[in-house]
Amino acid sequence: MTYDEAIQRAENIIAHLEQAEAISMDEYKRQAKEATELLQFCKTQIENMI
Repeated sequence: MTYDEAIQRAENIIAHLEQAEAISMDEYKRQAKEATELLQFCKTQIENMI
């Protein structure tokens, strides 16, 4: 996965969570965990560039 793919996926997840009216807590937690992992991946990619 590239940085651009990861950041786009994280942004999509966050937008979905912000707009979701009826989402189960389990699904919310799963998506939030995925977004967190993607953002951590992006952070690592940036740190490796420095």
